[in-house]
Amino acid sequence: MDFEILKIRQHPELKNKAAEWFSGKWDIPVSEYSSSMEDCIQRTGAIPQWYIALCGNAIAGGCGVIENDFHERHDLAPNLCALYVEPVFRCMGLAGQLLEFALGDMRSFGVGTLYLVTEHRSFYERYGWNFMCTSRGDDGCEMRLYAHRT
Repeated sequence: MDFEILKIRQHPELKNKAAEWFSGKWDIPVSEYSSSMEDCIQRTGAIPQWYIALCGNAIAGGCGVIENDFHERHDLAPNLCALYVEPVFRCMGLAGQLLEFALGDMRSFGVGTLYLVTEHRSFYERYGWNFMCTSRGDDGCEMRLYAHRT
Protein backbone atom coordinates (compact mmCIF):
# COMPACT_ATOMS: atom_id res chain seq x y z
CA MET A 1 0.00 0.00 0.00
CA ASP A 2 1.29 3.47 -0.86
CA PHE A 3 1.27 6.25 1.70
CA GLU A 4 1.99 9.90 1.08
CA ILE A 5 3.65 11.59 4.05
CA LEU A 6 3.09 15.33 4.17
CA LYS A 7 4.48 18.19 6.25
CA ILE A 8 1.70 20.31 7.69
CA ARG A 9 3.90 23.41 7.22
CA GLN A 10 3.72 22.79 3.47
CA HIS A 11 0.03 21.84 3.51
CA PRO A 12 -1.73 24.34 5.79
CA GLU A 13 -5.05 23.43 4.20
CA LEU A 14 -4.84 20.12 6.12
CA LYS A 15 -4.33 21.75 9.55
CA ASN A 16 -7.93 21.49 10.76
CA LYS A 17 -8.41 17.93 9.51
CA ALA A 18 -5.10 16.87 11.10
CA ALA A 19 -5.80 18.63 14.41
CA GLU A 20 -9.18 16.91 14.69
CA TRP A 21 -7.65 13.55 13.80
CA PHE A 22 -4.83 13.80 16.40
CA SER A 23 -7.30 15.03 19.04
CA GLY A 24 -9.48 12.00 18.43
CA LYS A 25 -6.53 9.65 18.92
CA TRP A 26 -4.93 11.23 22.01
CA ASP A 27 -7.85 12.89 23.82
CA ILE A 28 -6.14 16.28 23.85
CA PRO A 29 -8.27 19.27 22.83
CA VAL A 30 -8.34 20.10 19.13
CA SER A 31 -7.34 23.66 20.04
CA GLU A 32 -3.98 22.44 21.41
CA TYR A 33 -3.12 20.66 18.17
CA SER A 34 -4.49 23.48 16.04
CA SER A 35 -2.41 26.06 17.92
CA SER A 36 0.77 23.99 17.64
CA MET A 37 0.16 23.36 13.94
CA GLU A 38 -0.43 27.06 13.35
CA ASP A 39 2.95 27.72 15.03
CA CYS A 40 4.45 25.10 12.71
CA ILE A 41 3.00 26.82 9.65
CA GLN A 42 4.06 30.33 10.73
CA ARG A 43 7.62 29.52 11.86
CA THR A 44 10.68 28.79 9.82
CA GLY A 45 12.45 26.94 12.66
CA ALA A 46 12.47 23.28 13.53
CA ILE A 47 9.95 23.16 16.37
CA PRO A 48 7.05 22.42 16.27
CA GLN A 49 6.50 20.20 13.23
CA TRP A 50 3.59 17.95 12.30
CA TYR A 51 3.33 15.15 9.74
CA ILE A 52 0.47 13.08 8.40
CA ALA A 53 0.40 10.02 6.18
CA LEU A 54 -2.42 9.83 3.69
CA CYS A 55 -3.87 6.79 2.00
CA GLY A 56 -6.02 8.42 -0.65
CA ASN A 57 -7.89 11.15 1.23
CA ALA A 58 -7.84 9.33 4.57
CA ILE A 59 -5.32 10.01 7.32
CA ALA A 60 -3.59 6.68 7.92
CA GLY A 61 -1.13 7.91 10.53
CA GLY A 62 0.80 10.84 11.85
CA CYS A 63 3.23 12.25 14.37
CA GLY A 64 4.70 15.53 15.52
CA VAL A 65 7.83 17.06 16.99
CA ILE A 66 7.40 19.43 19.92
CA GLU A 67 9.70 20.88 22.56
CA ASN A 68 8.53 18.68 25.46
CA ASP A 69 6.00 15.87 25.49
CA PHE A 70 4.63 16.41 29.00
CA HIS A 71 7.52 14.96 31.02
CA GLU A 72 9.93 16.23 33.66
CA ARG A 73 13.13 16.04 31.57
CA HIS A 74 12.91 19.44 29.87
CA ASP A 75 16.64 19.21 29.10
CA LEU A 76 15.93 16.38 26.63
CA ALA A 77 14.38 18.13 23.65
CA PRO A 78 12.89 18.19 21.09
CA ASN A 79 10.46 15.30 21.44
CA LEU A 80 8.76 13.15 18.85
CA CYS A 81 5.11 12.96 19.91
CA ALA A 82 1.68 11.63 19.08
CA LEU A 83 2.82 8.82 16.77
CA TYR A 84 -0.30 6.93 15.76
CA VAL A 85 -1.19 4.59 12.91
CA GLU A 86 -4.79 3.62 12.26
CA PRO A 87 -5.33 -0.07 13.12
CA VAL A 88 -6.23 -1.00 9.52
CA PHE A 89 -2.83 0.32 8.36
CA ARG A 90 -0.67 -1.31 11.04
CA CYS A 91 1.99 -3.92 10.24
CA MET A 92 2.62 -2.25 6.86
CA GLY A 93 5.73 -0.33 7.85
CA LEU A 94 3.98 3.03 8.16
CA ALA A 95 5.16 3.76 11.71
CA GLY A 96 8.75 3.24 10.58
CA GLN A 97 8.20 5.48 7.56
CA LEU A 98 6.78 8.24 9.77
CA LEU A 99 9.68 7.94 12.21
CA GLU A 100 12.27 8.10 9.41
CA PHE A 101 10.48 11.03 7.78
CA ALA A 102 10.45 13.03 11.02
CA LEU A 103 14.11 12.18 11.73
CA GLY A 104 15.09 13.29 8.22
CA ASP A 105 13.14 16.52 8.51
CA MET A 106 14.77 17.30 11.86
CA ARG A 107 18.17 16.53 10.35
CA SER A 108 17.46 19.11 7.64
CA PHE A 109 16.97 21.70 10.41
CA GLY A 110 20.25 20.71 12.08
CA VAL A 111 18.63 18.91 15.02
CA GLY A 112 21.06 16.19 16.11
CA THR A 113 18.94 14.12 18.47
CA LEU A 114 15.23 13.49 18.97
CA TYR A 115 13.71 12.15 22.18
CA LEU A 116 10.40 10.50 22.98
CA VAL A 117 8.50 9.12 25.95
CA THR A 118 6.36 6.02 25.79
CA GLU A 119 4.96 3.13 27.76
CA HIS A 120 5.99 0.68 25.00
CA ARG A 121 8.87 -1.66 25.81
CA SER A 122 10.21 -2.92 22.48
CA PHE A 123 8.47 -1.03 19.69
CA TYR A 124 10.87 1.88 19.22
CA GLU A 125 14.01 -0.24 19.55
CA ARG A 126 13.05 -1.84 16.22
CA TYR A 127 13.57 1.55 14.60
CA GLY A 128 16.93 2.37 16.18
CA TRP A 129 15.74 4.31 19.22
CA ASN A 130 17.80 3.79 22.38
CA PHE A 131 16.31 3.56 25.86
CA MET A 132 17.90 6.20 28.10
CA CYS A 133 16.04 6.29 31.39
CA THR A 134 12.63 6.57 32.96
CA SER A 135 10.93 9.89 33.50
CA ARG A 136 7.77 11.04 35.18
CA GLY A 137 5.02 12.50 33.09
CA ASP A 138 3.08 15.58 34.09
CA ASP A 139 0.49 13.16 35.50
CA GLY A 140 3.12 11.53 37.76
CA CYS A 141 3.20 8.25 35.84
CA GLU A 142 6.54 6.71 34.96
CA MET A 143 7.41 6.49 31.27
CA ARG A 144 10.36 5.22 29.25
CA LEU A 145 12.50 7.88 27.59
CA TYR A 146 14.26 7.14 24.30
CA ALA A 147 16.74 8.98 22.07
CA HIS A 148 17.65 8.70 18.39
CA ARG A 149 20.44 10.52 16.53
CA THR A 150 19.04 12.12 13.42
